[in-house]
Parts: sequence; structure tokens; C-alpha cells
Amino acid sequence: MANTYHQLYIQAVFAVKYRAAVLDKIWRSKVQAVIGNLINEAHCKTIIVNGVEDHMHCFIGLKPVVSVSELMKTVKAKSSKYINDNKLTEERFEWQVGYGVFSYRQRDVDMIFKYILNQEEHHRRKTFREEYVALLEEFDITYDDQYIFHELM
Repeated sequence: MANTYHQLYIQAVFAVKYRAAVLDKIWRSKVQAVIGNLINEAHCKTIIVNGVEDHMHCFIGLKPVVSVSELMKTVKAKSSKYINDNKLTEERFEWQVGYGVFSYRQRDVDMIFKYILNQEEHHRRKTFREEYVALLEEFDITYDDQYIFHELM
């Protein structure tokens, strides 16, 4: 697009259905690569994709013609299909409905990259729920507790 300039950085966070800890470290990096490729195929730029057993973080350079909701719909659907087609989990795999998305400035890119890179270390000190609620509060996002990613009771 001529004369269209943009610099949009977003972090998307989404969880495994019921927060099941099924993203095995043995194959998780392959799924992260699949997710990164899906983001790139949508004409966005994957900066980093990383996560732990029960959730994933994607840091993305978003193109202004790409809808966040359509991107997340595609990423979650096609990565679920990859996991199921390759029988990486014992039971049928699904991502939980919904996601969080947060925007950043250029000067935050390095900090957010390092934060996402160090997810395993980070989650030794803080649960996913604590992390997610902290992000919602940091960004002053009103939320309903009943819709926060819940574990299977």
C-alpha cells in the first residue's frame, strides 16, 4: 500500500482448553514453529512464539490490513489441527475459547521479546492466571472473572 506506514506490535496470549498441561516440551517447539509460520503466512511478522505446558504467547508485528480476530482464529484452528493430525496428545486437542491481545511501542520490543523467551523461568514464580490477570490490569482492561481461562474442575 503506497503511503501507508505502520508499526503495530501485539502480544497474543491463549490457553489450552481447561488449562490442561499437555503442550509437551519434547514437541512444543515444533508447534511454536507452526504457529510462527501461520502468522507469517497471514502477512504479519512473527517476532517470537513461546509458552509452557498450558498456554502460548505470540509477539507479532501486525499488518494494518489483518484482523486480530481472524489471525487468532486461523492460528488456533490450524495449530490445533496440526497437533491432532500428528497425534501429539493422547486426547483430542483444543485451545480454550478466547485470547488476550496487548499492544506495545517500538521501544518495548526487546523487553517483551525477553519476557516471552523466558516463559518457563517466569512461571516458576507466577501462575498463568496471575500473569494473565496482571496483564489485564496493567492495560486497564475490564474483565469478568467467569471468562478468565479456567481449569477443569
